[in-house]
Amino acid sequence: MRLLSTLLSKLITRGTLRVRDHKGRIHVFAGAPTEPVATIHIHDPRVYNKLVFKPEVAAAESYMDGTLSFEEGTDLLGFLTLMVMNTKNMQKHPIQNLVKKVRKGLKRVHEFNPIAKSRENASHHYDLTEELYRMFLDEDMQYSCGYFVNPETDTLEAAQIAKKRRIAAKLDLQDGMDVLDIGCGWGGMGLYLAQVADVKVTGIALAKEQLRVANARAKEMGLADRAKFDYQDYREVTQKFDRIVSVGMIEHVGAQHLDEYFGAIKALLKPGGRALVHSIGRQNPPGTTNAFIRKYIFPGGYSPSISEAFASVERVGLWVADCEVWRLHYHYTIMHWRERFLAHWDEAQKLYDERFCRMWEFYLTAVALGFKYGTNMNFHLILSGARDDVPITRDFIGKNERALKKRGL
Repeated sequence: MRLLSTLLSKLITRGTLRVRDHKGRIHVFAGAPTEPVATIHIHDPRVYNKLVFKPEVAAAESYMDGTLSFEEGTDLLGFLTLMVMNTKNMQKHPIQNLVKKVRKGLKRVHEFNPIAKSRENASHHYDLTEELYRMFLDEDMQYSCGYFVNPETDTLEAAQIAKKRRIAAKLDLQDGMDVLDIGCGWGGMGLYLAQVADVKVTGIALAKEQLRVANARAKEMGLADRAKFDYQDYREVTQKFDRIVSVGMIEHVGAQHLDEYFGAIKALLKPGGRALVHSIGRQNPPGTTNAFIRKYIFPGGYSPSISEAFASVERVGLWVADCEVWRLHYHYTIMHWRERFLAHWDEAQKLYDERFCRMWEFYLTAVALGFKYGTNMNFHLILSGARDDVPITRDFIGKNERALKKRGL
């Protein structure tokens, strides 16, 4: 407990953390102000040093295994809120500085995503059963950030429709266009685009379960002649397109593959075309992926800083015609997902088990808080091959949004 106490005494400068050790003794670590307060119980002494040397993974695994529990009204949300509020203080501890350097040194290994590895990583997360995702996503199964015009009143469904509408408005689709959806998921974005204009959509992804659902939905909606979804990596596409959309895909590319990704977008755009890239990003300089997220949720994943994305776009020779930053929208989105998942806990447990449910709860809770207290956000890039491929003012976006909304789309 001594090493852990040293770490926590430096870490907690806001709020209060009360730790009951395996012998029942209470240790208090308080900052100024002393609120909020979280109380945890560590049942296994082996957890102490694990929390010091690999806190992100150890905290999650201890909760998943039941060797870390909560007391006195504390829950996972309260505990992680306190910890995320104090995350910046990690650099005050020499062991954490060493861990950070080691992880940074392994960054290229962790994010090495050739095509075969990308297929494996995608399957790890997205080939989980359709029933699981339907428990917490909106009706269209949008597994990316919604757009909350009124956060206090918007439903998850309304926010996801607003997101699709805004993306379609930026793409400014015209009848007869060919559209590529890189990382198409369960098909919702591509199917929406096929509804708002007479275009042909080709969606690509590396999760067979998602593609099965996407193609079935296209058939059910009578759109199979205009929307198809294929098992393909973005580096394998050869056809050229008028429009490219990529929502929540760049996070699976890896920093060392960004030039391949943006280079592929440039190569696949027809003259006069444009692309819309929607990505999780970070406000701070380039970093590394949270160890728990990398191990259990998104192996090979990395959310780039805006500086990394811009530098890569510069290197491949694309124009950034527009950039929009969404700050709290993903926090609102994931809190909706978390609430829905918790409401379906028993069903999820029957599909998998208690440990899986705790892992998923930890994932949703931690990521949601990262968008509220940390440096995470989302950004939209409109990219083009030439400077005048996109209107010189942003007025067309609002105009297109209003027109789509008037059509009930």
